[in-house]
Amino acid sequence: MFASRRAVLGGVAAAAAVSAVPFLPGPAQAAEREAAAPAYRWRNAVIGGTGFVTGILFHPSVRGLAYSRTDIGGAYRWDDRAARWTPLIDHLGWDDWNLLGVEAIALDPAHPGRVYLAVGTYTQPWAGNGAVLRSDDRGATWTRADLGVKLGGNEDGRGAGERLLVDPRDSGTLWLGTRHDGLLKSTDRGATWSVASGFPGVPSSGGQGVTLLVAAGRTLYAGWGDSDGTTANLFRTSDGTTWEAVPAQPSGTSAKVPIRASYDCHTRELYVTYADAPGPNGQTDGSVHKLATARGRWTDVTPVKPGGTASDGTADTFGYGGVSVDARRPGTVVVSTNDRWTEIDTVFRSTNGGRTWTSLKDSAVLDISETPFLAFGADKPKFGWWMQALALDPYDSEHIVYGTGATIYGTRDLRHWAPQIRGLEETSVRQLISPPTGEAHLISGNGDVGVMYHERLTASPSRGMATNPVFWNATGIALAAARPSYVVRSGFGNTINGAFSNDGGKSWAPFAAQPDAARTAPGPIATNSDGSVLLWAFGDSNGTKNPAQRSADNGTTWSEAAGFPAGATPVADPADPSRFYAYDTGTGTLFASTDGGLTFTGRASGLPSGDAEFRLAAAPARSGDLWLSTKVNGLYRSTDGGATFTKLTSCRASYTLAFGRAADGADYPAVYHVGASEAITAVYRSDDGAKSWVRVNDDQHQWGYIGAAIAADPRVYGRVYIATNGRGIQYGEPV
Repeated sequence: MFASRRAVLGGVAAAAAVSAVPFLPGPAQAAEREAAAPAYRWRNAVIGGTGFVTGILFHPSVRGLAYSRTDIGGAYRWDDRAARWTPLIDHLGWDDWNLLGVEAIALDPAHPGRVYLAVGTYTQPWAGNGAVLRSDDRGATWTRADLGVKLGGNEDGRGAGERLLVDPRDSGTLWLGTRHDGLLKSTDRGATWSVASGFPGVPSSGGQGVTLLVAAGRTLYAGWGDSDGTTANLFRTSDGTTWEAVPAQPSGTSAKVPIRASYDCHTRELYVTYADAPGPNGQTDGSVHKLATARGRWTDVTPVKPGGTASDGTADTFGYGGVSVDARRPGTVVVSTNDRWTEIDTVFRSTNGGRTWTSLKDSAVLDISETPFLAFGADKPKFGWWMQALALDPYDSEHIVYGTGATIYGTRDLRHWAPQIRGLEETSVRQLISPPTGEAHLISGNGDVGVMYHERLTASPSRGMATNPVFWNATGIALAAARPSYVVRSGFGNTINGAFSNDGGKSWAPFAAQPDAARTAPGPIATNSDGSVLLWAFGDSNGTKNPAQRSADNGTTWSEAAGFPAGATPVADPADPSRFYAYDTGTGTLFASTDGGLTFTGRASGLPSGDAEFRLAAAPARSGDLWLSTKVNGLYRSTDGGATFTKLTSCRASYTLAFGRAADGADYPAVYHVGASEAITAVYRSDDGAKSWVRVNDDQHQWGYIGAAIAADPRVYGRVYIATNGRGIQYGEPV
């Protein structure tokens, strides 16, 4: 996604000490399934992409087969007949959240069923090590080899080339380029790994390391991202043992970082795109060069040199990103620009080996009717940005696809382009509400794409992102429990960072005014049960805690809510419009207001403190019925408005909680939470007020981290909505 976040290898022995672990259920998982509810069907609530697609690979020997990778949302396989993507690693669960970022994909041309993934999202000390997943059945099942190093699928350089490669001379040999630990090699199909001897690149803790691996015939090339523009950044080996810097390679700022490479086997030319930074942001210069591998001659074939004057008078700065050759037509190649914000990025195509180029953007007709959010509140969509993933179908010379920061665009005729994104959902979801009435059963608050009104769960919202105003990142959504047509939202935008709706979220109007803190640190927002009072909390500004603000005139004027704990999330009582609640995790105290949010006083104390993973929720249609979910201590419940709490013993940990339509014959709403038993963190439902729970997801549907938000449908028993961090909105229903 748009936001970005090292353990040293520890020698060859440490690198080789990896385990191959099949994903087979153990006794604990089997016991969980025995206690599970009737089978659930899980699907995405369709938005369509919304995240950064960092790589796309067509299989060189199977028509219609392709794979894609994303920075935080896993990998996918393309089914050309069904015209949709199938997610491949949803089985990775809570403890393996860091493996949902895919650093690289490798395919084996000689064995069409084989696919490999290098997974790991961050290289920071708090993140776990990476892993290599290997499959013999196109990703239907996987075997995992844990690495002794970290990978950075959501760090700078994530849109560079594939860092994982099957050796063309031996399908059992694989190569893996890392960011901080050099080049690794496996001779047993990725089961174990060790440092590759003789590789010239010297790893560092702060560099990019290997940016690409590509085969040109039987010779392997490796891009190196830590050059200063004068030292070598492209190495090669013809025997898998001896590496050397490629002679006479391009140098200078425009060729500082090799981004991607593609080999034309007909002309025996290697095309390489370069930039002055790894991207996807921060590139101001770049170039495209090709190497005649037999003769060792380099040619500069850059379509347009960065640094001219843009239409608005500013410098036209950008780098180059994707590159792909036509397997059917010698000398035909496409490349993409990247970080070209004023003139907008494009795809250039050449049919004569780069002597002349045509910008495909100039004649492009974009159709975004399937995913209207791609307009991002503007009159028309951009051709693209963050365009580093680019692929040309080896079986169709006019089928080109490229990834952006939000989708995959494709064409079949070089003129008409549309999202080729069905099945790929990468939204990082922050808030969910399911209204009790109205057309939409779901409204979502998201990273990068703001707030969406889901009138259907099976199609991208027809209104796209909520406008007037547009938010990029949503921080809060709430509705008035007794007047659900009134909805409010908050988030980061360009103008007013709060808005209201009187038609259930179909249309919006900005607040007439906003507190100063809302300009820089908009946080969660709440409205009381009849919609007469707003309560808005904020983050810190320059180290200063901002007090919550209250409005009783629909956002026209604001005043401080006295006693509200700074940084807490406001929760409205669903039955009594005079009551609000807030939980202070720093002191473990529940605060309450009985005067419509004017003042807050402490009630129950001694609750879990210092627990960042908590949620306070109010049961629907009841006054003072509060539930507190905590990571370390599980669930607590109060039935007296927070004066006292009772610890429930039916779960070990709870991360987020929601209420839905009651089961037939039950006198209390169904309770859902993301929580943990002794065996596993999963999604659970209780039909008896949390006395007992049944697991409703399964081992193949886990989606990494799912603790941000949960909602349950008040109109459809059993339906629950799960916010994921990179796999969009998942919703499940009994079958």
